[in-house]
Amino acid sequence: MSARAMTIAMILGGAALVALPVWVGHRPRLIWNASASVPIGLYSVEAGDKIDIADLAVVIPPKSLATFLAERGYLPNGVPLLKRVVALGGQTVCRSGATITIGGVILGYARERDSRGRALPLWQGCRAIANNEVFLMNRDAPDSFDGRYFGPLSLASIIGRAVPIWTEDGSSLAPSGSNHSVPGEL
Repeated sequence: MSARAMTIAMILGGAALVALPVWVGHRPRLIWNASASVPIGLYSVEAGDKIDIADLAVVIPPKSLATFLAERGYLPNGVPLLKRVVALGGQTVCRSGATITIGGVILGYARERDSRGRALPLWQGCRAIANNEVFLMNRDAPDSFDGRYFGPLSLASIIGRAVPIWTEDGSSLAPSGSNHSVPGEL
């Protein structure tokens, strides 16, 4: 086998191993994050029965959201999202204009358009998060496509917690204030 054929075989084999969990329906154990929404790097995926505020959730987006993400070129189909948990069942999340609040405390702002000038999804009003829902938002990344635009998601869409193994910037992934809580949380 030529060196070129061997290289191609190794690339295809590696790609197949990476995609295998998607094909057979298993949860991935490692994720490479290339998005600026959280530090770029390698994360392990830890299963857990309970998700908490400030966890970095590994999310398989619902079909309609996955299609939107792929059509916009934000994220290919079959690739999970990494988003911070900022609200769980019983909390109230509001979007008034561009302002996002939880329990009356401002967490951030939504944008009208993405970096290419395309209109972003818009929802308005207050929503009591149901016990089987979660609100996800990467507060430290103003350009993150998250709950600011798609609202709450089902807890069933979360397949685990992302734990950094190595990040490009070597930074801690603790949320702002590093107290692992969200302002306004009771």
